[in-house]
Amino acid sequence: MPDLMDERVGFVRRIGLFQATAINMSQMCGIGPFVTIPLMVAAFGGPQAVIGFIAGAVLALADGLIWAELGASLPGAGGSYVYLRQAFQYRTGKLMPFLFVWTAMLFIPLAMSTGVIGFVQYLGYLWPGMTQGQGDLVGLVTIAVVLALLWRRVENIAKLSVVLWTVMIASVVLVILAAFTHFSPGQAFTYPAHAFEVTSDHFWIGFAAGLTIGIYDYLGYNTAAYMGAEIKRPGRTLPRAIIYSILGIMTIYLLLQVGTLGVIEWKDMLDPDSTASTSVASAVLEKAWGKSAADAVTVLILITAVASVFAGLLGGSRVPYDAARDKVFFRPYGKLHPRHRFPVLSLLTMGAVTAAGFMLGRHTDLATIIQLLTTVMVIVQALAQVAAVTVLRRRQPGLR
Repeated sequence: MPDLMDERVGFVRRIGLFQATAINMSQMCGIGPFVTIPLMVAAFGGPQAVIGFIAGAVLALADGLIWAELGASLPGAGGSYVYLRQAFQYRTGKLMPFLFVWTAMLFIPLAMSTGVIGFVQYLGYLWPGMTQGQGDLVGLVTIAVVLALLWRRVENIAKLSVVLWTVMIASVVLVILAAFTHFSPGQAFTYPAHAFEVTSDHFWIGFAAGLTIGIYDYLGYNTAAYMGAEIKRPGRTLPRAIIYSILGIMTIYLLLQVGTLGVIEWKDMLDPDSTASTSVASAVLEKAWGKSAADAVTVLILITAVASVFAGLLGGSRVPYDAARDKVFFRPYGKLHPRHRFPVLSLLTMGAVTAAGFMLGRHTDLATIIQLLTTVMVIVQALAQVAAVTVLRRRQPGLR
């Protein structure tokens, strides 16, 4: 009966556990670790940067369990919008969901823009002579291609997401294999003096910067929750998809970080003119297996970047749908494509904001975009949901 009801309303439940986990992991991994490993090393000032990925996983799991409880109890299109609407209706009415929808239209596309920036950054390894203008054009065309791929029914998108997830897994596995076939433990585990001096300001400044990057790298474990109205058996599927994706990505990130440090000298990652700084995974492949292998795997990394943007816009485009139907957001955002059943205007709007964020990041720097989107996400979404789950336990104890 719930499935039939959802079909009459608009969305159809067609996404199972494996597909939901694949959507989460594709959004979480993407180009993220391939561009942030040098940033993490720079933040910590050495190979102790692995701490950042561990801390990020712990924080992601804590927040992921909140998403799991809310997603299982209130599975609907838009994720946080549904949870905040239910929790804060008693005191602030529609204010919190209203604020969330507006900020989500900013921070979700900003996160996707970093994936496109990383795509162009890695393309530079295959196209060394690419100019700034050519890179800008390539990024904008890539966003247009992703929108075209999302212009279809959700069951077809779910199948495509599994294909893109497979490419993502293949790319990270090949980089990890290359790293550990030429791994130097002495290089990976030789730390600078005072690297773990927790009484110093230097350590905690580096930890704070690294944790910000870590939070960014794990973003996406909640993507399937935005599609709660399209998930089969959401009470069981969403919690499992969230937990499995966080643990899986944590394993991948730790292997990538340690393996990379065992092949590439960490000081080389601090040189902005070095391949190790701009395309560290390609540098690992080139040093381990040669230029041809590096070129081939770089192509897979480029597809992985597209997969991340694809998954993010897929989930994020569902956010304004319920808000528009509740008259909290512009009414046209509550309409679905008559044949393919996806929110057309929301997808196009987020695509446009992604393009604007991409151009901003290309002409400033990636770290600035990461800090901006992380700050907005934590203040408006994460902290609000911590309060929401507490309020709902007290106000609606009968929720499943």
